[in-house]
Amino acid sequence: MIETCSKRCMLFGTVSLGILTIVVLILESHLADSLTGSQRRNKTFPTENNSTCWLTQPYTVISECHPCSDFEIRSKSIGVCIHTNFKEILRCENGETVTKSCDRVAYLEERKFWKFTIWSFFLGSMSSLVVMLRMRVLNHRAKRRARQVLANGTI
Repeated sequence: MIETCSKRCMLFGTVSLGILTIVVLILESHLADSLTGSQRRNKTFPTENNSTCWLTQPYTVISECHPCSDFEIRSKSIGVCIHTNFKEILRCENGETVTKSCDRVAYLEERKFWKFTIWSFFLGSMSSLVVMLRMRVLNHRAKRRARQVLANGTI
């Protein structure tokens, strides 16, 4: 089936899939940003000293969500590190500082995404290169056989 497609048709299909992928990524990113705001408020994460001032009062983020250190996880010195291995430090309007467990770290997720994307591109490029080289070898063999048949005079 795919062998019957022309180069123009294959190029059109590849470009269409690329554009569709980019549109899906943009929509997914937009929807993820809009959903995480409402879902984040509904999730209850463990907090240090069982303080829940961040639920009822305005707060400022002192330290964005980041991974706990190995020492904090192993020693269990900060209780919130036990659950998700990530912590976020908040300061409520009344001055209370709260350490809260959080879901995931944005920059680590982005780094994982780009690693996956780069590895996928690399593997796809290598696969494409191997296929082109294999086609070249097979075409060369077919031409050699055709030359031999024509040189022998038997068809």
